[in-house]
Amino acid sequence: MIAIPAMAEPNTGQKLAGQGLSIDPAVARLNVVLVEPKIPPNTGNVARLCAVTASRLHLVAPLGFRIDDKDLRRAGLDYWDKVHAATWSSFDELLRAEAVPESRLHLFTGHGGTSLWQTRFSPADYLVLGDEVGGLPEELLARFAARRVRVPMIPEPSARSLNLSTCTGIAVYEALRQIHTAQTPGSSG
Repeated sequence: MIAIPAMAEPNTGQKLAGQGLSIDPAVARLNVVLVEPKIPPNTGNVARLCAVTASRLHLVAPLGFRIDDKDLRRAGLDYWDKVHAATWSSFDELLRAEAVPESRLHLFTGHGGTSLWQTRFSPADYLVLGDEVGGLPEELLARFAARRVRVPMIPEPSARSLNLSTCTGIAVYEALRQIHTAQTPGSSG
């Protein structure tokens, strides 16, 4: 084992946000939507991600678990009180209640025609992901065909998909990177 002594001052004196080490929730708030999630630990992990990024979590029913499920709580650790979460009876209810324009939707699917890297994200966008078994319902994919996004992967058939919480993390942090880059004076990107 190699012991590394702790640094007395680990930063240069700038605030963490100035170093890109923290997120300003007033500027970069996103909406993460899980449509019919089935596995409690995945949803708990996504809740934890939402807590540390100040993203709003939207759960669209039917859920494959109860909200008070111990596995869901365990995966979210002690972050649930830091998550702005809402449960909706349908995707349409969410769209109506939040007055979401189609241009703010990004539907993540293995059948997406636009790469994550080609997609342009803005604050308050809605990152929409489907369940762990079937992905997003065909009706939503057809209805919002122009809003489908794919996370790039190798083309091997056995590598067909990412874990829901992993995909969500990739999507959230790419969106936050774009938002941060666009709002940082003197940045290129």
